[in-house]
Amino acid sequence: MDFFQGQETLTSFEWILRAIVAFFFLLIVTRVLGQRAISQLRPLDFAIALVIGNIIAHPLSDENLGLKGSIITTIVLVVFYLGGIFIILKWAWFRRLITPAPITIVENGEIIYNGLKKARISLDVLLEELREEKIEDVKKVALAIWEADGKFSVFLDPKYEPLTPSLIQMETQPFDFPKTIIKEGKINSQELKEIQKSEEWVISSLKSLYQAEVKNVLFATLDSQDNLKVFLYN
Repeated sequence: MDFFQGQETLTSFEWILRAIVAFFFLLIVTRVLGQRAISQLRPLDFAIALVIGNIIAHPLSDENLGLKGSIITTIVLVVFYLGGIFIILKWAWFRRLITPAPITIVENGEIIYNGLKKARISLDVLLEELREEKIEDVKKVALAIWEADGKFSVFLDPKYEPLTPSLIQMETQPFDFPKTIIKEGKINSQELKEIQKSEEWVISSLKSLYQAEVKNVLFATLDSQDNLKVFLYN
């Protein structure tokens, strides 16, 4: 167990053992910390990002440390990371071990206090998350779940859902994502080619509609109905 102790030099095998121990130790610490501490990162991603960043940083800032150990350790950790992803995809039991299960925080308008404790978040955090979803009343929430990556998934009770064209059987136009034809004073020739428009058409339209030149345009889009929207430099 000499690789646990500080030494002047380590063999390649000892560096590998250090990497293995550190990887699993950090995974355990990550699970103990809980979802809130690693918000927006899965435990496996958090562990690998944290440890590799530190491994590479030290030899770059300390001239007395060689790169050999850091490179060996990083390679071992990357292999374990890729292996962990493979196992997560293949075996559900390992996925449950590494990735925490979602926690129900609100159900049918009622706050689940045990869920708050399990997720290690306060009532204030819950209310803050609901406000960010533009929800002012907990009673309107059919289900709120604290996900494994530290994010909230919130579902309103159907009677509080906003009206959509499908609910009132209104006909709608197909989705149309406008093309960016000018950005920062430069025409996007590739986009124009796809929508079969010429640069001359763009220049002419700018002059007739906005009395502007291409160099004065910060951003301009064109949809399938030839609606040109232009944002000029201010």
